[in-house]
Amino acid sequence: MKLKFVGGVAAFVILGSTAFAQPEKTECLAGAKPGGGFDATCRLLSNSLQATKITASPMAVTYMEGGVGAVAYNHVVGTRPADPGLVVAASSGSALLLAQKKFGSYDETAVRWVGALGADYGVIAVAADSPVKTLKELIVEYGKNPAGFAIGGGGAVGSQDWMKAALIAKAGGADPKKMRYAALEGGGAVTTALQGGHIKIAAGDASEMVKLAEAGKLRILAVMSEKRLPGYLANVPTAKEEGLDIVWPIWRGVYVGPKVSDADYNWWVETLRKLQATSEFKKEQEARGLYPYESLGADYDKQVREDVKRFKTLATEAGL
Repeated sequence: MKLKFVGGVAAFVILGSTAFAQPEKTECLAGAKPGGGFDATCRLLSNSLQATKITASPMAVTYMEGGVGAVAYNHVVGTRPADPGLVVAASSGSALLLAQKKFGSYDETAVRWVGALGADYGVIAVAADSPVKTLKELIVEYGKNPAGFAIGGGGAVGSQDWMKAALIAKAGGADPKKMRYAALEGGGAVTTALQGGHIKIAAGDASEMVKLAEAGKLRILAVMSEKRLPGYLANVPTAKEEGLDIVWPIWRGVYVGPKVSDADYNWWVETLRKLQATSEFKKEQEARGLYPYESLGADYDKQVREDVKRFKTLATEAGL
Protein backbone atom coordinates (compact mmCIF):
# COMPACT_ATOMS: atom_id res chain seq x y z
CA MET A 1 0.00 0.00 0.00
CA LYS A 2 1.22 3.52 -0.76
CA LEU A 3 0.28 6.60 1.24
CA LYS A 4 0.97 10.01 -0.32
CA PHE A 5 1.17 13.27 1.59
CA VAL A 6 0.78 16.64 -0.08
CA GLY A 7 2.98 19.66 0.39
CA GLY A 8 6.23 18.08 -0.78
CA VAL A 9 6.43 15.61 2.09
CA ALA A 10 7.81 12.23 1.06
CA ALA A 11 5.47 9.36 0.32
CA PHE A 12 5.65 6.04 2.14
CA VAL A 13 5.62 2.50 0.88
CA ILE A 14 4.26 0.09 3.45
CA LEU A 15 5.39 -3.50 3.02
CA GLY A 16 4.27 -5.85 5.76
CA SER A 17 4.76 -4.13 9.08
CA THR A 18 7.66 -1.89 8.01
CA ALA A 19 7.44 1.54 6.37
CA PHE A 20 10.27 2.98 4.29
CA ALA A 21 10.45 6.62 3.23
CA GLN A 22 10.36 7.25 -0.52
CA PRO A 23 12.82 9.95 -1.67
CA GLU A 24 11.25 13.09 -3.09
CA LYS A 25 13.47 12.83 -6.18
CA THR A 26 15.21 9.82 -7.67
CA GLU A 27 18.26 9.76 -9.90
CA CYS A 28 20.31 7.05 -11.57
CA LEU A 29 23.94 7.92 -12.30
CA ALA A 30 25.66 6.14 -15.20
CA GLY A 31 29.43 6.23 -14.85
CA ALA A 32 30.13 6.46 -18.59
CA LYS A 33 28.91 8.08 -21.79
CA PRO A 34 25.30 7.54 -22.91
CA GLY A 35 24.67 4.36 -24.86
CA GLY A 36 26.70 1.84 -22.88
CA GLY A 37 25.88 -0.80 -20.30
CA PHE A 38 25.59 1.63 -17.39
CA ASP A 39 23.17 3.74 -19.40
CA ALA A 40 21.13 0.62 -20.25
CA THR A 41 20.94 -0.24 -16.55
CA CYS A 42 19.71 3.22 -15.61
CA ARG A 43 17.20 3.25 -18.47
CA LEU A 44 15.89 -0.15 -17.47
CA LEU A 45 15.28 1.09 -13.94
CA SER A 46 13.95 4.51 -14.95
CA ASN A 47 11.59 3.24 -17.64
CA SER A 48 10.25 0.46 -15.42
CA LEU A 49 9.60 2.78 -12.49
CA GLN A 50 7.76 5.20 -14.76
CA ALA A 51 5.71 2.47 -16.45
CA THR A 52 4.62 0.95 -13.14
CA LYS A 53 4.07 4.30 -11.36
CA ILE A 54 5.91 2.93 -8.34
CA THR A 55 7.59 6.30 -7.84
CA ALA A 56 5.65 9.55 -7.75
CA SER A 57 7.85 11.34 -10.31
CA PRO A 58 10.12 10.24 -13.19
CA MET A 59 13.65 9.15 -12.37
CA ALA A 60 16.41 11.35 -13.79
CA VAL A 61 19.30 9.68 -15.61
CA THR A 62 22.65 11.50 -15.46
CA TYR A 63 26.16 10.69 -16.69
CA MET A 64 29.67 10.95 -15.28
CA GLU A 65 32.33 9.55 -17.57
CA GLY A 66 35.71 8.31 -16.37
CA GLY A 67 37.53 5.12 -15.50
CA VAL A 68 34.64 2.82 -16.48
CA GLY A 69 32.71 3.86 -13.37
CA ALA A 70 35.66 4.85 -11.17
CA VAL A 71 34.97 8.60 -11.29
CA ALA A 72 31.30 8.08 -10.41
CA TYR A 73 32.23 5.70 -7.57
CA ASN A 74 34.62 8.22 -6.04
CA HIS A 75 32.13 11.06 -6.58
CA VAL A 76 29.35 9.30 -4.71
CA VAL A 77 31.56 8.23 -1.81
CA GLY A 78 33.25 11.60 -1.46
CA THR A 79 30.54 14.08 -2.45
CA ARG A 80 27.09 12.48 -2.17
CA PRO A 81 27.49 9.70 0.40
CA ALA A 82 24.10 10.24 2.07
CA ASP A 83 21.88 11.15 -0.90
CA PRO A 84 18.77 8.94 -0.42
CA GLY A 85 17.47 9.40 -3.95
CA LEU A 86 20.66 8.55 -5.83
CA VAL A 87 21.49 5.09 -7.16
CA VAL A 88 24.50 4.35 -9.35
CA ALA A 89 24.75 1.75 -12.11
CA ALA A 90 27.30 -1.02 -11.65
CA SER A 91 28.16 -4.37 -13.19
CA SER A 92 30.33 -7.41 -12.63
CA GLY A 93 32.91 -5.38 -14.57
CA SER A 94 32.89 -2.95 -11.64
CA ALA A 95 33.71 -5.83 -9.30
CA LEU A 96 36.56 -6.85 -11.59
CA LEU A 97 38.02 -3.32 -11.58
CA LEU A 98 37.66 -3.12 -7.80
CA ALA A 99 39.53 -6.42 -7.53
CA GLN A 100 42.37 -4.89 -9.56
CA LYS A 101 42.30 -1.72 -7.40
CA LYS A 102 41.37 0.50 -10.33
CA PHE A 103 38.83 2.56 -8.37
CA GLY A 104 41.50 4.40 -6.41
CA SER A 105 41.64 4.17 -2.64
CA TYR A 106 38.09 2.84 -2.25
CA ASP A 107 37.25 -0.85 -2.23
CA GLU A 108 33.98 -2.81 -2.53
CA THR A 109 33.03 -1.96 1.08
CA ALA A 110 32.89 1.79 0.37
CA VAL A 111 29.25 1.79 -0.86
CA ARG A 112 25.97 0.00 -0.11
CA TRP A 113 25.05 -2.53 -2.79
CA VAL A 114 21.28 -2.47 -3.42
CA GLY A 115 20.49 -5.14 -5.99
CA ALA A 116 20.86 -6.64 -9.44
CA LEU A 117 18.48 -5.82 -12.27
CA GLY A 118 19.40 -8.74 -14.51
CA ALA A 119 22.34 -10.55 -16.00
CA ASP A 120 23.93 -11.60 -19.24
CA TYR A 121 26.29 -14.59 -19.31
CA GLY A 122 29.72 -15.24 -20.71
CA VAL A 123 30.03 -17.49 -23.75
CA ILE A 124 32.80 -19.05 -25.82
CA ALA A 125 32.21 -19.24 -29.57
CA VAL A 126 33.95 -20.34 -32.74
CA ALA A 127 33.25 -19.79 -36.44
CA ALA A 128 30.32 -21.65 -37.96
CA ASP A 129 32.64 -23.76 -40.12
CA SER A 130 35.15 -24.50 -37.35
CA PRO A 131 36.09 -28.19 -37.05
CA VAL A 132 35.83 -27.76 -33.27
CA LYS A 133 32.38 -28.81 -32.11
CA THR A 134 32.54 -28.75 -28.30
CA LEU A 135 34.26 -26.82 -25.54
CA LYS A 136 35.98 -30.00 -24.34
CA GLU A 137 37.45 -30.47 -27.81
CA LEU A 138 38.48 -26.81 -27.98
CA ILE A 139 40.41 -27.05 -24.72
CA VAL A 140 42.25 -30.16 -25.92
CA GLU A 141 43.12 -28.64 -29.29
CA TYR A 142 44.15 -25.33 -27.75
CA GLY A 143 46.48 -27.15 -25.36
CA LYS A 144 48.19 -28.83 -28.30
CA ASN A 145 48.81 -25.59 -30.20
CA PRO A 146 48.09 -22.34 -28.29
CA ALA A 147 49.79 -20.23 -30.96
CA GLY A 148 47.35 -21.53 -33.55
CA PHE A 149 44.31 -20.15 -31.77
CA ALA A 150 43.97 -16.38 -31.73
CA ILE A 151 41.36 -15.35 -29.17
CA GLY A 152 39.37 -12.12 -29.42
CA GLY A 153 37.45 -10.23 -26.75
CA GLY A 154 35.82 -6.87 -26.22
CA GLY A 155 38.35 -5.32 -23.89
CA ALA A 156 42.03 -5.05 -23.04
CA VAL A 157 44.17 -7.33 -20.90
CA GLY A 158 42.45 -7.77 -17.53
CA SER A 159 38.93 -7.20 -18.89
CA GLN A 160 36.10 -9.67 -18.40
CA ASP A 161 36.50 -11.09 -21.92
CA TRP A 162 40.25 -11.43 -21.40
CA MET A 163 39.54 -13.32 -18.18
CA LYS A 164 37.18 -15.71 -20.00
CA ALA A 165 39.86 -16.31 -22.63
CA ALA A 166 42.45 -16.87 -19.91
CA LEU A 167 40.29 -19.62 -18.42
CA ILE A 168 40.36 -21.47 -21.75
CA ALA A 169 44.14 -21.12 -21.95
CA LYS A 170 44.58 -22.26 -18.36
CA ALA A 171 42.26 -25.25 -18.87
CA GLY A 172 44.39 -26.22 -21.88
CA GLY A 173 47.53 -26.10 -19.78
CA ALA A 174 48.84 -22.91 -21.43
CA ASP A 175 50.10 -19.68 -19.87
CA PRO A 176 47.33 -17.03 -20.15
CA LYS A 177 49.98 -14.28 -20.38
CA LYS A 178 51.19 -15.83 -23.63
CA MET A 179 47.79 -15.98 -25.32
CA ARG A 180 47.37 -14.57 -28.80
CA TYR A 181 44.72 -12.18 -27.58
CA ALA A 182 43.10 -9.53 -29.77
CA ALA A 183 41.67 -6.65 -27.72
CA LEU A 184 38.73 -5.38 -29.79
CA GLU A 185 36.26 -2.55 -29.36
CA GLY A 186 33.14 -4.30 -28.17
CA GLY A 187 31.14 -7.41 -29.00
CA GLY A 188 30.31 -6.35 -32.55
CA ALA A 189 33.99 -6.14 -33.47
CA VAL A 190 34.61 -9.55 -31.88
CA THR A 191 31.91 -11.35 -33.85
CA THR A 192 32.99 -9.62 -37.08
CA ALA A 193 36.58 -10.74 -36.52
CA LEU A 194 35.42 -14.30 -35.83
CA GLN A 195 33.30 -14.48 -38.97
CA GLY A 196 36.17 -13.00 -41.00
CA GLY A 197 38.63 -15.61 -39.80
CA HIS A 198 40.87 -13.10 -38.02
CA ILE A 199 40.43 -14.92 -34.71
CA LYS A 200 39.67 -18.58 -33.98
CA ILE A 201 37.93 -18.16 -30.62
CA ALA A 202 35.56 -15.45 -29.39
CA ALA A 203 35.06 -14.66 -25.72
CA GLY A 204 31.94 -12.57 -25.19
CA ASP A 205 28.40 -12.37 -23.89
CA ALA A 206 25.30 -14.37 -24.77
CA SER A 207 23.28 -11.31 -25.77
CA GLU A 208 25.94 -10.30 -28.31
CA MET A 209 26.13 -13.69 -30.01
CA VAL A 210 22.85 -15.56 -29.74
CA LYS A 211 21.19 -14.02 -32.82
CA LEU A 212 24.27 -14.69 -34.95
CA ALA A 213 24.32 -18.26 -33.69
CA GLU A 214 20.64 -18.66 -34.58
CA ALA A 215 21.45 -17.35 -38.07
CA GLY A 216 24.23 -19.93 -38.46
CA LYS A 217 27.01 -17.33 -38.60
CA LEU A 218 28.93 -18.67 -35.58
CA ARG A 219 28.76 -21.55 -33.11
CA ILE A 220 28.43 -21.03 -29.36
CA LEU A 221 30.23 -23.89 -27.62
CA ALA A 222 29.19 -23.15 -24.03
CA VAL A 223 27.48 -20.63 -21.81
CA MET A 224 28.92 -19.71 -18.42
CA SER A 225 25.69 -20.04 -16.45
CA GLU A 226 24.61 -22.33 -13.62
CA LYS A 227 21.87 -23.83 -15.76
CA ARG A 228 21.12 -23.80 -19.46
CA LEU A 229 19.56 -20.57 -20.66
CA PRO A 230 16.12 -20.40 -22.30
CA GLY A 231 15.27 -20.13 -25.98
CA TYR A 232 17.86 -21.01 -28.59
CA LEU A 233 20.54 -21.43 -25.93
CA ALA A 234 18.61 -24.27 -24.27
CA ASN A 235 20.45 -26.51 -26.73
CA VAL A 236 23.89 -25.15 -25.77
CA PRO A 237 25.63 -26.82 -22.79
CA THR A 238 26.97 -24.90 -19.84
CA ALA A 239 30.72 -24.65 -19.33
CA LYS A 240 30.29 -26.86 -16.26
CA GLU A 241 28.69 -29.56 -18.38
CA GLU A 242 31.77 -29.38 -20.61
CA GLY A 243 34.15 -29.81 -17.70
CA LEU A 244 35.14 -26.17 -17.13
CA ASP A 245 34.06 -25.31 -13.59
CA ILE A 246 33.22 -21.66 -14.11
CA VAL A 247 30.08 -19.53 -13.94
CA TRP A 248 30.36 -16.01 -15.32
CA PRO A 249 27.24 -13.89 -14.93
CA ILE A 250 27.61 -10.33 -16.20
CA TRP A 251 25.21 -8.86 -13.68
CA ARG A 252 23.92 -5.32 -13.84
CA GLY A 253 22.75 -3.58 -10.71
CA VAL A 254 22.90 -0.45 -8.56
CA TYR A 255 24.45 0.83 -5.36
CA VAL A 256 23.91 3.84 -3.07
CA GLY A 257 26.28 5.98 -1.02
CA PRO A 258 27.88 4.67 2.18
CA LYS A 259 25.98 7.01 4.51
CA VAL A 260 22.49 6.39 3.13
CA SER A 261 20.28 5.44 6.08
CA ASP A 262 18.99 1.92 6.63
CA ALA A 263 15.44 3.13 6.00
CA ASP A 264 16.35 4.66 2.63
CA TYR A 265 18.51 1.69 1.66
CA ASN A 266 15.69 -0.72 2.52
CA TRP A 267 13.25 1.37 0.50
CA TRP A 268 15.41 0.84 -2.59
CA VAL A 269 15.78 -2.88 -1.92
CA GLU A 270 12.05 -3.40 -1.48
CA THR A 271 11.25 -1.17 -4.46
CA LEU A 272 13.48 -3.31 -6.70
CA ARG A 273 11.86 -6.44 -5.30
CA LYS A 274 8.40 -5.11 -6.10
CA LEU A 275 9.48 -3.79 -9.50
CA GLN A 276 11.01 -7.06 -10.67
CA ALA A 277 7.70 -8.87 -10.17
CA THR A 278 5.95 -6.66 -12.76
CA SER A 279 5.39 -7.45 -16.42
CA GLU A 280 6.62 -3.96 -17.34
CA PHE A 281 10.01 -4.63 -15.81
CA LYS A 282 10.31 -8.05 -17.43
CA LYS A 283 9.61 -6.54 -20.87
CA GLU A 284 12.26 -3.85 -20.34
CA GLN A 285 14.73 -6.48 -19.11
CA GLU A 286 14.17 -8.74 -22.12
CA ALA A 287 14.46 -5.82 -24.53
CA ARG A 288 18.00 -5.25 -23.24
CA GLY A 289 19.05 -8.88 -23.67
CA LEU A 290 19.18 -9.54 -19.94
CA TYR A 291 18.10 -12.67 -18.10
CA PRO A 292 16.42 -12.71 -14.67
CA TYR A 293 18.96 -12.57 -11.87
CA GLU A 294 17.63 -12.43 -8.32
CA SER A 295 20.05 -10.84 -5.90
CA LEU A 296 18.93 -8.05 -3.56
CA GLY A 297 20.03 -6.39 -0.35
CA ALA A 298 22.31 -8.49 1.85
CA ASP A 299 22.44 -11.26 -0.78
CA TYR A 300 23.64 -8.81 -3.42
CA ASP A 301 26.21 -7.28 -1.08
CA LYS A 302 27.55 -10.78 -0.41
CA GLN A 303 27.56 -11.54 -4.14
CA VAL A 304 29.63 -8.45 -4.96
CA ARG A 305 32.16 -9.16 -2.21
CA GLU A 306 32.50 -12.78 -3.29
CA ASP A 307 32.95 -11.71 -6.92
CA VAL A 308 35.69 -9.26 -5.99
CA LYS A 309 37.45 -11.99 -4.02
CA ARG A 310 37.11 -14.45 -6.92
CA PHE A 311 38.38 -11.88 -9.43
CA LYS A 312 41.40 -11.15 -7.24
CA THR A 313 42.26 -14.85 -7.33
CA LEU A 314 41.77 -15.06 -11.09
CA ALA A 315 43.84 -11.93 -11.67
CA THR A 316 46.66 -13.27 -9.50
CA GLU A 317 46.61 -16.65 -11.23
CA ALA A 318 46.65 -14.91 -14.62
CA GLY A 319 49.68 -12.88 -13.60
CA LEU A 320 47.98 -9.49 -13.59
